[in-house]
Amino acid sequence: MSTIPLIAIIGRPNVGKSTLFNCLIKKRLAIVADTPGVTRDRLEGEGVFEEIPFKVIDTGGLDEAEDELSEQMLSQSWEAARQADKILFVVDGRAGLTPYDKIIANQLRKLSKTVFLIVNKTDGVSEHTVISDFYQLGFKEILPIAASHNKGIVNLLSEVLSGLPAQPEKIREEIIKIAVIGRPNVGKSTLINRLLGENRVVVCDHAGTTRDAIEIPFQRFDQKYTLIDTAGMRRKARITDHIEQNAVRKTMDALERAHVALMVLDAREKISDQDLTLLNLIESSGRALVVLINKWDGLHWEEKDAFKADLWRLHFVRYAKTHFISALHGTGVGDLLNMAEEAYQQAHQPLNTGQLTKILLQATEKHPPPLVRGRQVKLRYAHCGGHHPPTIIIHGKQTEELPKSYQTYLKNFMMKALSMKGTSMRLIYKSDKNPYVDTHSH
Repeated sequence: MSTIPLIAIIGRPNVGKSTLFNCLIKKRLAIVADTPGVTRDRLEGEGVFEEIPFKVIDTGGLDEAEDELSEQMLSQSWEAARQADKILFVVDGRAGLTPYDKIIANQLRKLSKTVFLIVNKTDGVSEHTVISDFYQLGFKEILPIAASHNKGIVNLLSEVLSGLPAQPEKIREEIIKIAVIGRPNVGKSTLINRLLGENRVVVCDHAGTTRDAIEIPFQRFDQKYTLIDTAGMRRKARITDHIEQNAVRKTMDALERAHVALMVLDAREKISDQDLTLLNLIESSGRALVVLINKWDGLHWEEKDAFKADLWRLHFVRYAKTHFISALHGTGVGDLLNMAEEAYQQAHQPLNTGQLTKILLQATEKHPPPLVRGRQVKLRYAHCGGHHPPTIIIHGKQTEELPKSYQTYLKNFMMKALSMKGTSMRLIYKSDKNPYVDTHSH
């Protein structure tokens, strides 16, 4: 068993696997809905119970495969079961024992793993009566729970993690978190599979296949990464159901969790308003950014020229590197992690007060701030106010009067002076208090 145990949640669709997953990691990471088949990929999370850390995987529902997508989901679920140290086989106490539960039980026995049979939805009914039906599946460990009410979860974790050593939380080394953002069907999942070198994410030609923002940890050389595969965003007017609204929220949530955004555009389609909306979201979140033009292979030179001519529309993120790739064939993908790491380093570069103040004074000498009502706006010094994105605080007099155009000039001047690539910058202005104003008067 690995140092940190890996627990897989397995079962038919709609038995409450995602609700249990959220209970175990104490976050709302998986989308929960009463629609069967909402979880299509493996979702991974981490939890701690009485100082014992564990990892948990939520899988898509095991059911008869009706099409290619169902088959991929089935193989994903069984792959998770094979990798796991312990398996939580979830059944529905209200629905009772089903023929498909028996099929799953037989398959699980072949894996020779520790399996806990979790009877969910036992709230408001006699646990003993509900459980008795499931003894014929032949598992020793049967635990009744009601995941939607958080009932039986402590007992479940005590049983599953008993005998494992407690580990005081270690100071985490920095893991670069990369969110892959883009409209549905631009090739995000194909790109992630290419970066990971394995089929970790369901890839399908149906738009909107990925519904959860899925975090996938991996390592290359000594650097640890987490890839966040986001749900493809649709125009808000088209979002008709609860699941799609959740998916939009998760794209924004993914940006909150990420250090770097990889924005994927489709070279075979024109840059759309939706693409620009997503880029605006990334820009306002302040995340470091790399723009990827996917499906570049096989385009005629005239099509390539036409697409490049359209790139002026990305002028507001001109600090980001633009890279042409084919996720399907792997062209250009080898450089991506280096580019993401460079953007990350740029966003976290040390900025000292002396250096920033010197650049500020150079900018004001070259182009002095405008007069406001006959008085000069004075900018005195600058210092670092944080990273991710790099934030610079500028002190002076009447800074609130600085017009937007001058603020843009200063930002561009400072980014150029600091050779910032791949990340935007935030400037915050603070005015010195006027000593002639009586601060005690109201």
